[in-house]
Amino acid sequence: MKPEPAPAAHPAAILAIILVSYFMILLDNSVIFTALPSLQADLQLSTGELSWVQDAYTLVFGGLLLLGARAGDLLGRRRVFVFGLVVFSIASLLIGLAPAGWWAIAGRAIQGIGAAIVAPASLSLLTASFPEGRGRTRAVALYGATAGIGASLGLVIGGALAHWISWRAGFFVNVPIGAAMIALAPRFLPETGRASGRFDVFGALSATLGVGALVFGIINTADAGWTSPATVTAVTAGVGLLIVFVLIERGAAQPIMPLRLFASRRRTGAYVARFLYLGAMIAFFFFTTQFLQEVLGFDPLQAGLGFLPMTAVNFAVAMSIPRLLNRMPGSFPLVAGILVTLAGMFWLSRVGVDSSYLTGVAFPMVLIGAGQGLAFAPLTSFGIVGAPAADAGAASGLLNTFHQVGTCLGLGIAVAAAATVPAAGSAVAHLAAQVSAALTTGSVLLLLALAVTAALILPADLAARRARTPLGAAPEALPAR
Repeated sequence: MKPEPAPAAHPAAILAIILVSYFMILLDNSVIFTALPSLQADLQLSTGELSWVQDAYTLVFGGLLLLGARAGDLLGRRRVFVFGLVVFSIASLLIGLAPAGWWAIAGRAIQGIGAAIVAPASLSLLTASFPEGRGRTRAVALYGATAGIGASLGLVIGGALAHWISWRAGFFVNVPIGAAMIALAPRFLPETGRASGRFDVFGALSATLGVGALVFGIINTADAGWTSPATVTAVTAGVGLLIVFVLIERGAAQPIMPLRLFASRRRTGAYVARFLYLGAMIAFFFFTTQFLQEVLGFDPLQAGLGFLPMTAVNFAVAMSIPRLLNRMPGSFPLVAGILVTLAGMFWLSRVGVDSSYLTGVAFPMVLIGAGQGLAFAPLTSFGIVGAPAADAGAASGLLNTFHQVGTCLGLGIAVAAAATVPAAGSAVAHLAAQVSAALTTGSVLLLLALAVTAALILPADLAARRARTPLGAAPEALPAR
């Protein structure tokens, strides 16, 4: 059995590098939303081309996450982390310089490659750098909070930069940040070394192609619907390849995704709950942005600032999470967070053409922000709880894979729900009705996330608490392969 990691020599610097890098890649998942109208006008993109500016990033990011996680295990996580930052920073520069739509879309795909490397490497580096206990609990809580804050703050930053400077500024800003992290990482981050063994080539290919095909099929529903030949073919191929992937992993000597990770009910529940929760959140961001600009008449800056009630509350609540996790089972704030988010989402789903910003949007956002602040850190903690050091990369890769695929699936479902609204009345009234339908669908996803949490995470966490096992200390024994 491998010894626990020694205390980090520079814990504050390590945590800062990891959180800033993770924040940067999450920022680009949402910074584009409020900048889409100005980007479309500048590059003269069709609606389909515009959607691929976002979808190319999500598709590649989701498809390559497990591969990126395994690369960190085999080649050294710091080494892979720095390489991912280099790829992400160069791609950001290329997007900012894009003279045409195809260039921007290709740059976003390359950005997705860098993000798929950085995301799992950042969480596994955090796990390797902080021994189990109070320090790791705090670090993981801040990492989870970053996931929520990065998504919401991206809308504010994207809207502000698009309004004051250009949509390109949202990508140029990554270059100096990325360069600073690239320079600091070798100095402060510990290198985990290269794991001995073979690379699971067939597992990596089937996982990457399977997730990629599934994500593509989900994304394609926005334009072609769930019954189109391209959607059906892609989803069928994706599911088939993922079944093949599981069969390969069962027999692989050194699998890219150790199936023993699913032996823990807390980890499995965290993966599924995160999948559903993020599906609801992407519907919220995507459709609320449209409501603010197309129904309430906000410009990009005003739309970005319109999310501040959620962002401010999210930050305040997330900062209290480390103390809460040291005093009570992590499943308590998780259940509370999903419930509060559900209340805010359902309230927001009642918006219409006569709604005001304050009572129709801002007040529900306060609840959603509080719910995110409570939920994200426990979801992250439970996703890696009890994972052996050798599986840290795989556990973090799975966590981020469910995050990204949940985002794609949630958006596809929400768009499909919005498309069922009959065209009647004015265009503004039709859009408001579509927003309501999409956010109602998001509420259903949150209800499912709550059910998963109550069935899997809560009882297992309480059992671990009764056994006086701290969060992250692996009460569930992992069966031998």
